[in-house]
Amino acid sequence: MEFKHISIMLDQVIEGLNIQPNGIYVDGTLGGAGHSSEICKHLDGGRLIGIDQDRDAIAAAKKRLEPFPFVTIVKSNYVNMDTILNDLDVPEVNGILLDLGVSSYQFDNGERGFSYRVDAPLDMRMDQDNPMTAKDVVNTYTEQDLYRIIRDYGEDPFANRIARRIVQEREKKAIETTFELNEIIKEAIPAAARRKGGHPSKKTYQALRIEINHELSVLENSIDGMIDRLADGGRLCIITFHSLEDRIVKAAFRKAENPCICPPEFPVCVCGNKSKGKVITRKPIEASPEELEYNPRSSSAKLRIFERKKED
Repeated sequence: MEFKHISIMLDQVIEGLNIQPNGIYVDGTLGGAGHSSEICKHLDGGRLIGIDQDRDAIAAAKKRLEPFPFVTIVKSNYVNMDTILNDLDVPEVNGILLDLGVSSYQFDNGERGFSYRVDAPLDMRMDQDNPMTAKDVVNTYTEQDLYRIIRDYGEDPFANRIARRIVQEREKKAIETTFELNEIIKEAIPAAARRKGGHPSKKTYQALRIEINHELSVLENSIDGMIDRLADGGRLCIITFHSLEDRIVKAAFRKAENPCICPPEFPVCVCGNKSKGKVITRKPIEASPEELEYNPRSSSAKLRIFERKKED
């Protein structure tokens, strides 16, 4: 299956990165290299470093970026960006991009088990070398832990009913496929609720995917370090796809801009925390009506941008 992914807000990302032709740029979620190939077109003497944990994405990206000799591709998670840049002897970069969405390829490739619309083994791993799959979570987590992740990561009001039903059904036989899980979720949710909103499995699948791939903790543990790696005037662009991610990015950017912890009644700052730069996007950038027409998956995307400013 061909690795397909329509790059979200491509023009806005290129503008947001404020690309310098001789700069060094990192795409921390390389995917099929849609954003990266466009970044490369703006480079003249610069360099691109692409990071992805998905073997299929790496293969597709290498093929797409073949025309550009100044590209380095690393199979890893962007949480390891400090180590990767140290290994490449790159002390600072001019821009970093994260597109936190699941690619169309990952959704549509039945073998990957990301989609509730395709009958497939329960997998959902972004890194195929990860030993834990969705099947493991569904069949081994306690009812309390299933409830917690579906409630916290899926924000599903019926998390307790879904968790209870999963545990009841797995006592009869292991839950192995997406359609088996769909039926269990459907039975757990009241009929009136199923008739409203989207697919009943959507929130549970989001929760399982976040849990398996540690998506929120990876994001939380990465943003400060990425900002510290930016050269003066360098920019960090992050595209999120749900409120949990967006809240993390918004809070991290705000803290990097204004890290002062002094009580508000203090006339001057005495805590010594220095600003790392400024938030460029007071409100997140969203996809244009034109983009929504040809790429409905961009409807929930939000782009936030932070610019590094070092002290003189």
